[in-house]
Amino acid sequence: MNKDITRIGTGPRMSEAVIHGGIVYLAGQVGNPGGDVAQQTRDALAEVDRILALAGSDKTRILSAQIWLADIATFADMNAVWDAWVPQGHTPARATGESRLATPDYLVEVIVVAAVA
Repeated sequence: MNKDITRIGTGPRMSEAVIHGGIVYLAGQVGNPGGDVAQQTRDALAEVDRILALAGSDKTRILSAQIWLADIATFADMNAVWDAWVPQGHTPARATGESRLATPDYLVEVIVVAAVA
């Protein structure tokens, strides 16, 4: 078993991702403030794609996803973007909930765990 830990985008408080044992754990990704939940979801998923690529993985290898919405009433709008993005036949286990996020400007946060290719 690989005991090495690789960190991507390490800062003073957190890393964008951590790889251990063939699994990549991403920090929560948010969209740019100012857009609606659909635009913020697109932005967050683009960041997921970018970080997974840096880790040697991609969205077909996502094992699980957690999605937090500031307002659960936006669930359908977020799902429309998610459904267009997630590869059919490779959908991960997923949970979605409502939560107050780090700032009221954030409407959605996406957290994924994926296998490294």
